[in-house]
Amino acid sequence: MARFELKLPKMGESVAEATITNWLKEVGDKIEADEAVLEIATDKVDSEVPSEVSGILVEQLFGKDDLVQVGQTIAIIETEGGEAVITEATTVEETVVPEAAAEIEKTIEAVKETVTTAEDFSGSEKFFSPLVKNIAKEEGISLNELENMPGSGKDGRVTKEDILKYIEDRKSGIVQAPKVVEEAPKVVVETPKAVQAPEPVVQKSQQVVPVSVNGGDEIVEMDRMRKLISGYMTASVQTSAHVQSFIEVDVTNIVKWRDKVKTAFEKREGEKLTFTPIMMEAVAKALKDFPGMNISVDGDYIIKKKNINLGMAAALPNGNLIVPVIKNADQLNLVGMAKAVNDLGNRAKAGKLKPDDTQGGTYTVTNVGTFGSVFGTPIINQPQVGILALGAIRKVPAVIETPEGDFIGIRQKMFLSHSYDHRVVDGALGGSFVKRVAEYLEAFDVDRDF
Repeated sequence: MARFELKLPKMGESVAEATITNWLKEVGDKIEADEAVLEIATDKVDSEVPSEVSGILVEQLFGKDDLVQVGQTIAIIETEGGEAVITEATTVEETVVPEAAAEIEKTIEAVKETVTTAEDFSGSEKFFSPLVKNIAKEEGISLNELENMPGSGKDGRVTKEDILKYIEDRKSGIVQAPKVVEEAPKVVVETPKAVQAPEPVVQKSQQVVPVSVNGGDEIVEMDRMRKLISGYMTASVQTSAHVQSFIEVDVTNIVKWRDKVKTAFEKREGEKLTFTPIMMEAVAKALKDFPGMNISVDGDYIIKKKNINLGMAAALPNGNLIVPVIKNADQLNLVGMAKAVNDLGNRAKAGKLKPDDTQGGTYTVTNVGTFGSVFGTPIINQPQVGILALGAIRKVPAVIETPEGDFIGIRQKMFLSHSYDHRVVDGALGGSFVKRVAEYLEAFDVDRDF
């Protein structure tokens, strides 16, 4: 029998650790390759860790709620056949005659060279089981080919059946291996470390006051995510100098246009058209006009972000909050934005988000109008410097100006609430930005296609 070390896999560019939330297998249980062994949680996303081999779970090195670093061994799985091979090799080596030693060494060196030149797929951030990697090496499948291979496992993971079917299709000409293109040398630019929120300084006037509890009160401990959110919100308030600007927007044209096209949109695209992607489109345009809002702060340095990645605050069924990110939002048309919003929103509710889905945001939008709020004063999502709250759309009486004179009419209006970091964003920039968002919304083309 051989012992295999199950390690915590790499889960994303900026994910270095995870908390074990539940063991799905106990010591003594039989495990199949690619079968989930335990559940873990990063800062905001829950996931499963599968076994890379088949065997018996013989040891759990960490318990529930323990914090584990990426690459650490978390369990030992006993497999069949490994030790027997090692023993035989040792016996043969001990009985080799001196005359054959040089020839054997040449063979070993040749094998080492072959192993060194074979692709090990270590440059990929995706998880591939050893079985899938071995099959890929034997069939000459490149890393690029393997990364783009469709998978039927959890989170699109490539299984043994997937790669065997791919090989069969490639041999029959149904699919073709991509051409290998040499990449230009990568230039590594060191950037300052992400901003770390300072530890709260508790003054005498801020010391915690004991809470009175009587016999009829119920005491419930916060769950893991609520504790994290509590820490993030407190740190953000103590890090950024929050200030707000508010503006009322007439979105009558948007409401009429959406009512007119939403049925056709869903029929053609297979997606529901909500107001959120329309608002996100306007925010992305405004960020291009005011790049000073698309920044982060690290000590005395300002980091100007190249990409516009919009965070989209979403409420989970348990009442907690998560912020998936729409990457390169300024490059999406309305259809692409709607698909991204719906995909992230649906996966957030189902608990299917991946760690990278919540990383890299440069600005955040939260829809407080979903709960009937007219406006709100949201807390900045660190290390960003701004967050926009979308209020509820309401029918209100308004003064309508025409060449023939002014009159009172019914219009669809909403409030935009912009919270920004006054350390680096002054009122002129913060107010101008939210005003530009309002201008894009009020100038919405009612004759546009989707």
